[in-house]
Amino acid sequence: MKNIDEIRHIKAEVEAELLKLPGVTAVDVGRKIVDGKKTDVLAIRVYVKEKRDVPEEEVVPKQIQGVPTDVIERHFVLHSSEPEESG
Repeated sequence: MKNIDEIRHIKAEVEAELLKLPGVTAVDVGRKIVDGKKTDVLAIRVYVKEKRDVPEEEVVPKQIQGVPTDVIERHFVLHSSEPEESG
């Protein structure tokens, strides 16, 4: 099993390619989530707008250089840094 520093290094190597896949919005390292619960398994987590069937060439691999991946459906919303006007 690889340590967190090794996994971060691998993630950095593959992040740009993963972000080129349609629907991928972010990539990070963290504990794999199974059935809505975090496990003790460290993984490269790939965030997508929507989980759906995709062509084989667009599938996130189950492992990258021996590190498990976790595909997570998540919608990110950007917030303005300017205060809202009242009135």
